[in-house]
Amino acid sequence: MKRIYTNLIREHFDSNRQMAFVAGPRQVGKTTLSKQLCDRYLNWDNLSDRAVIVRGADAVAGLLDLNTLHSRRIITVFDELHKYSKWKGFIKGFFDIYGDKTNCIITGSARLNIFKRGGDSLMGRYFLYRMHPLSTAEIISADIADSELRLPKAIGDDDWNALLEFGGFPEPYSRRDRRFYNRWRRLRTEQLFTEDVRDLTKVQEISQIQLLADIVRGQSCQLMNYAKLAAAVNVSQDTIKRWILILENLYYAFTIRPWHRNVKKSLLKQPKIFLWDWTLCSEAGSRNENFIASHLLKAVHFWTDYGFGDYALYFVRDKMKREVDFLVTKNDQPWFLVEVKTSDRKISPHLKYFQDQTGAAHAFQVDFERDFVDQDCFTSADPIKVPARTFLSQLV
Repeated sequence: MKRIYTNLIREHFDSNRQMAFVAGPRQVGKTTLSKQLCDRYLNWDNLSDRAVIVRGADAVAGLLDLNTLHSRRIITVFDELHKYSKWKGFIKGFFDIYGDKTNCIITGSARLNIFKRGGDSLMGRYFLYRMHPLSTAEIISADIADSELRLPKAIGDDDWNALLEFGGFPEPYSRRDRRFYNRWRRLRTEQLFTEDVRDLTKVQEISQIQLLADIVRGQSCQLMNYAKLAAAVNVSQDTIKRWILILENLYYAFTIRPWHRNVKKSLLKQPKIFLWDWTLCSEAGSRNENFIASHLLKAVHFWTDYGFGDYALYFVRDKMKREVDFLVTKNDQPWFLVEVKTSDRKISPHLKYFQDQTGAAHAFQVDFERDFVDQDCFTSADPIKVPARTFLSQLV
């Protein structure tokens, strides 16, 4: 299966000397991508590879034969390297010494958060690429567009229905088998909580974090109430906030915060929470809203990582409970609003209200019932209703 990220990493090494950090959830395709591109593959979970890595940069260079002349720079992958407690120091030293002889791809199923900490800083040595599950536009074409938006193109009915039902993780999407999907989802959940939480955090209360994840799954697309979550899990609100961050760092969930600039009496603090796997939402309305949220998050991450600008995803809500589901910003300025509807309804007056408040150039009511329309929805300045298939085909 062709992925847009394959083209992205190839373009990266054609133009840049920096390492490519590829981060994303389990089973999203990072290893498959890396193996398609690399000459040498080292995995921290492989004991023999681990033994070489802990011996340091020179030992790895010897294994890769970097002191021998090659016709081109070889591509080396370090998979799941973030599990090594000293990984930042190791990769900094390796890149500084051997970065002119090999291109490096660093992958991880937890966020590769990089902080400037004295001599351990990786600043300027890498570009981060956030890998997402398959989306409508990527299924249609894995090519990278010349600008953020594509021209609309129809996705096949079978592909669309499979994406909604089985999600965007490549294997269950490709298999399209309910029994396989059920087993795959159960195994992935077990690995997340029995391996990733245990290996990558110091938290001992794994069963309570799993309880929190189950509660969050039932509250996808809703405002987070830390007090109620704390009471349900029987921990403090501060602990809940830390554990939510763990769920975000492990790509189980993501939060979206309210946009408040230029919005009268706006909501300021409470974020909404969504799931990386929208198929975990049991209710159709929540699943569809999470489906759109995931597509929008993928788009703003890709556009930012590729260098089109700085993009972010918010929602808009005021104290009068007027709300629009999503707002996408470009270079810190409102760009377009999105309201999600499962059925074809009268256009929400809140779209026009918040478009006037924010100055967003476009406002869409995205409808799941309407068929694809071959028309660029971004040519309209006024709030319009648009089929989900059309709108999503123009993103990433």
